[in-house]
Amino acid sequence: MSGSAAALGLRSGSYGSLAAAVGGSGGRKAGARGWALRGEKERLQLLHRALRLVGRRRAGVLLLLAVASAAIFCSLFAVVKDDSSSISIVNNYEVPNAIQKSVYPSTTRPLMMSGNQYSSVVNKIELPNRLRLSYANFTHPCEGFSVPPPLVDKKRTGPRHQAFALMPLQASPSPVLKDLNYISEDGIVRNLSSQGSGFGGHPSLEQRNKSFDINESMTVHCGFVSGKKPGQGTGFDIKDDDLLEMEQCRELVVASAIFGNYDMIQHPRNISEFSKANACFYMFVDEETEAYVKNSSSLYNNNKVGLWRLVVVRNLPYEDPRRTGKIPKLLLHRLFPNVRFSLWIDAKLELVADPYLLLERFLWRKNTTFAISRHYKRFDVFEEAEANKAAGKYDNASINHQIEFYRNEGLSHFSPAKFPITSDVPEGCVIIREHIPITNLFTCLWFNEVDRFTSRDQISFSTVRDKIRARVGWMPEMFQDCERRNFVIQAYHRELLEQMIASGRRPPSVTDAPPSRKLRPGSRKAPPSKRPSVKRKKEKKSSSRRRVPKPVVAGGMGAM
Repeated sequence: MSGSAAALGLRSGSYGSLAAAVGGSGGRKAGARGWALRGEKERLQLLHRALRLVGRRRAGVLLLLAVASAAIFCSLFAVVKDDSSSISIVNNYEVPNAIQKSVYPSTTRPLMMSGNQYSSVVNKIELPNRLRLSYANFTHPCEGFSVPPPLVDKKRTGPRHQAFALMPLQASPSPVLKDLNYISEDGIVRNLSSQGSGFGGHPSLEQRNKSFDINESMTVHCGFVSGKKPGQGTGFDIKDDDLLEMEQCRELVVASAIFGNYDMIQHPRNISEFSKANACFYMFVDEETEAYVKNSSSLYNNNKVGLWRLVVVRNLPYEDPRRTGKIPKLLLHRLFPNVRFSLWIDAKLELVADPYLLLERFLWRKNTTFAISRHYKRFDVFEEAEANKAAGKYDNASINHQIEFYRNEGLSHFSPAKFPITSDVPEGCVIIREHIPITNLFTCLWFNEVDRFTSRDQISFSTVRDKIRARVGWMPEMFQDCERRNFVIQAYHRELLEQMIASGRRPPSVTDAPPSRKLRPGSRKAPPSKRPSVKRKKEKKSSSRRRVPKPVVAGGMGAM
């Protein structure tokens, strides 16, 4: 029986076999190996036949291509095993900004700071059985940002109208401060021994410090201290016709400025008809820049160049064009008293997105009232000051004096301890804001620092922000610089552009023409030969940067 049983148990294919019941799967494994060897032999025969058909040379090429493809496929992924034998995908995207997880939406990966270097946290995905990729866990905040594409919707004309529909019906609340007024010459005695300028009113140190004590109603220095109203006998004087037009601007103003003929006019692109009809586009220039534009731009027509309405400013309060440019940059709420929102862009930038989309993206979506980009590289004011000195942006003595003054007030190096503050240094070439008392106060006090110390507004930004935040808890929103580069294109300054065109090189961005027409090297009308190239004057000392006030006709007030 035992022999017959053993014989039955060894029968291949018997489901009730002894080998299956005891010890049990050796027969099946042997059978499987047999089939595997038979299949391998057949596959080798098929491969041999295929190689004979294609020939030796072609076969070598095929094998080489197969090996190369396998190597490329393997290099696409870096798989790392941790101590618990789980598998994780390593994302090598470097993040130069020190932010913690809550700064960004939940879809972004958390970031951490290590010493003075900023590195990303490697997210790990548990893969128990097979390799699975989840790119959503590795999204950098800048990777997902783009201007929304036009929507196919018969009832709407596109995302710009949808963005406009999201505009708040009422002004955002202003913390603590509800009523903001500005100091004028009437009834005050100017302290000429104090720092600052006649345009800024020479505020004393006591007045400066008091302006940071935020109350429900305040009166502060904010430029334009002389004359009847901003632009009339104040310094930075503007024609009455232009002032009247500026007062008619109600919802949104897009503004820029060129002084000293330093930049070329950059024309906005991708602007909807809705924005052209509802937003105001103003470019502030001096007489020198106006003369150049008239002689060099075929688009100039009745004080307009493309979308930009040119406003010629006379009786400039500063000799330095860079300091003069801070007036419209920081005091737009004084020049446009009826505007709700403003978008400031430096003249070297070309706007390539609709302004209402930017309001929705950076203000309304985040429920904030002031947005400015962080510096692309530096976070620390002390490092920014050293970089300014190294680049010759301002005289070293003035920068050292300003930094030492702020250090004595408590300015410290940037560190993770300042969180949720993400940087102490803004890029500053783009400002998006709602005009409410607290944002108006912020830019007034920021301008007062520029007027009192150096014109390098990146150095004074964090001091004003921190003082206001300490009292009312408000501060500007700072977005990534790569987000800024998504909606503006940086061009070259005028002199460099002209040099590139004269040498036959095509500059990457020449936009003194309609966006639909591309210019070739040498196609721009050359400036008059009698006009030499103009270089910016470098300020040496704070005492030499102010203009002497010009007298006015009897019955008027001296312009400062």
